[in-house]
Amino acid sequence: MKMSRKTRLISALDLPELDQALAMVDRIGGAVEWYKVGKQLFTHYGPQVVRELKARGKKVFLDMKFHDIPNTVANAIRSGALIGGDIIDVHASGGPAMLAAAAEAMRETGAKVIGVTVLTSMDQAQLEAIGISATPQEQVLRLAHLVGDAGLSGVVCSALELPMLRKEMGEEFLTVVPGIRPAGVSAGDQKRIMTPRQAKEAGADFIVVGRPILADPEPAEAAARILQELA
Repeated sequence: MKMSRKTRLISALDLPELDQALAMVDRIGGAVEWYKVGKQLFTHYGPQVVRELKARGKKVFLDMKFHDIPNTVANAIRSGALIGGDIIDVHASGGPAMLAAAAEAMRETGAKVIGVTVLTSMDQAQLEAIGISATPQEQVLRLAHLVGDAGLSGVVCSALELPMLRKEMGEEFLTVVPGIRPAGVSAGDQKRIMTPRQAKEAGADFIVVGRPILADPEPAEAAARILQELA
């Protein structure tokens, strides 16, 4: 019988102040190993955010979604790995040359680099508004193949595309899944969502959860409930 995939929780530190974010990490404690650092905190506080997390023994998903000319993206990945990023993402829609440069930087640094496919806030209407006639699933698969061909570690995708990606890209292809909402929690601005249990069963390697933990009066308990669901 096939063994169940271990799905890890990444808590998203989508907060405006560094002190607030670090206090949240300390409140959550040892249950959560991985944290996502996104544009809000990083734009204000820069590498200090990552260094503070590393000093606490945490692993960091540096969610910068780099999308630029190949050389610029490769150098950004080198810098991100240097400050302690364990997983770093780029926009897969940057194209084959940019992804190949990102893969070269990944091999040099040892960080895992993944490609963002279609944002979980995007649905068919949003794609059509920017001139993409493919369905979200078709676009995700197209971009995932570009990522795989370039030699990157995997992708950021919604949980809805996981079964398709597992079939097409194989078991070793890393999947990081935002848009996760525990049962009974508002979807907010997310369009393509699943519960933690559903994402695990669909084959997620990592799930990213922000507001359901950050907005809970007891964030450690909220994280523990999600981890229990994953277990």
